[in-house]
Amino acid sequence: MRAVVALNTFALLFLGVCADSGWWKSMSLYQIYPRSFKDSDGDGIGDLKGIQSKLQHLVDSKFNAFWLSPVYPSPMVDFGYDISDFLSIDPVYGKMKDFEDLVEEAHNLSLKVIMDFVPNHSSDKHVWFEKSVKKIEPYTDYFIWHEGKIVDGVRRPPNNWVSVFRGSAWTWNEERQAYYFHQFAPEQPDLNYRNPVVVEEMKNVLRFWMKKGVDGFRMDAVPHLMEVEDLRDEPLSGNTNDPEDYGYTHHIYTNSLHETYEMVRQWREVVDEYKDCVMMIEAYTDTEKTMKYYQYGAHFPFNFAFITSADKSSSAGQIKSLVDSWMSNSPPNSVPNWVAGNHDKPRLATRFDTDLAPAITTIVQLLPGVAVTYYGEEIGMEDTWLSWEETQDPQGCNAGKSGYERASRDPARTPFQWDATTSAGFSTNPRTWLRVNDNYKKINLVAQKAAVKSNYKSFLKITDLRKWPAVKDGYLSTKLLNDQVFAFARTLEGARSVYVVVNFAYHPVTVNLQAFENASSELQLYHTTSDVKHRVGQKVHTTAAQIPERSASIFVSPA
Repeated sequence: MRAVVALNTFALLFLGVCADSGWWKSMSLYQIYPRSFKDSDGDGIGDLKGIQSKLQHLVDSKFNAFWLSPVYPSPMVDFGYDISDFLSIDPVYGKMKDFEDLVEEAHNLSLKVIMDFVPNHSSDKHVWFEKSVKKIEPYTDYFIWHEGKIVDGVRRPPNNWVSVFRGSAWTWNEERQAYYFHQFAPEQPDLNYRNPVVVEEMKNVLRFWMKKGVDGFRMDAVPHLMEVEDLRDEPLSGNTNDPEDYGYTHHIYTNSLHETYEMVRQWREVVDEYKDCVMMIEAYTDTEKTMKYYQYGAHFPFNFAFITSADKSSSAGQIKSLVDSWMSNSPPNSVPNWVAGNHDKPRLATRFDTDLAPAITTIVQLLPGVAVTYYGEEIGMEDTWLSWEETQDPQGCNAGKSGYERASRDPARTPFQWDATTSAGFSTNPRTWLRVNDNYKKINLVAQKAAVKSNYKSFLKITDLRKWPAVKDGYLSTKLLNDQVFAFARTLEGARSVYVVVNFAYHPVTVNLQAFENASSELQLYHTTSDVKHRVGQKVHTTAAQIPERSASIFVSPA
């Protein structure tokens, strides 16, 4: 049995750290994209005071913690992921005092605050880079520089490495007369983690914010942290003939190097200087490489299976396989986590359709460990179609007019829909940094609170179960009841059991829950995400449980 308990023994011995309270092990975590959550000053952009004014929504929705996408000073080439000062707050979001007030108020409401830590790169407007260009010590080697190579009398980048955002990962700097390396946009030069001074600088960034009361960090783009020293060419993938496409090469020399994991281990040592801080890793990589982060000190690496490997066409068997794979491949006693949406991918309700999305939310919330909710998922927000002229995301802009719709992340980043007033209650300004979805008068928090049945009310009903002993600490058993029905049970001796049954078919089904060992002959219907009227609380014969189409039904054992 895999219990949801402390970090695995190997990691504790490896790090020599003391045990913490483990508040994060069963947390419901809410991701806030600050530009789009709540605007307090009418400029059409969300800010820290706006977030503070809406913290009660997080409390009401039973979240334990929230994670802020970057709020540091930035030229906003990549909307905050190009940081010009790691130790300040961007004026568009407010002042440092606003941040301090937000942390204080959150803690008063028993909410934990988690920040985005962006270690791979800075902005090219950061003073470190500006001094590195001029070779002012000690900043000369804070970044990765190379004079390039001469080919047929023309100076070229040193190798064939490609940026995630397309094109060469090398940009020529005329003043320094050298190329600098950037895994992302040219305005995001990569820091040189083979320089011990840089390593210590970034450790001190962590210490600075923990002293401000931050309860942990989400580490951004970690696999990109280190590259081979000899800068050798990467092998061609054969998947495309376009040398500017990130998929042109196999990234074996610029992604997931062993030294990256060693750096994570060092960060964990810093995080453990401050009791009860959590460290979460963003790593889009394969299962084996992802699980290694547990071993090197991450409290957990994000589990992106529901984002990268599932959508509305997924079968029950595929979903069961995703769940079982994470549980069976993770180290003993490690804490699992489940993520169905974030700021980089299309929204949950768009990928799975509005009928099935609440069922996926049910799975995410009731599996063991940490449940992550992207802002707006609790009310079923959908992607917003934006024209080429409205597009702001560099990933979309770099793809050109013909390819921006496929590449842009803007549709999943539009303002939160609070009510049916101007700009969905996000701002008093009718012009917001990204256009509000046209469906805001129908899909908004106020309307869903007033409705008899809604996404939000369903969300509250589901998250209520997270405090039940069987869901918080119980054993997980998964079953494929037929080709289109995935089910799992959460059981704990002496506690009421919880059974989640998800029907992926486009028609109702009847299933036998006796497939679960020790299931009672009768169960009680606790909740269904379907619009079909079912009498919650009714007793159901375990051998003939009826599940509406494209929905989740939750049954509990008798009191």
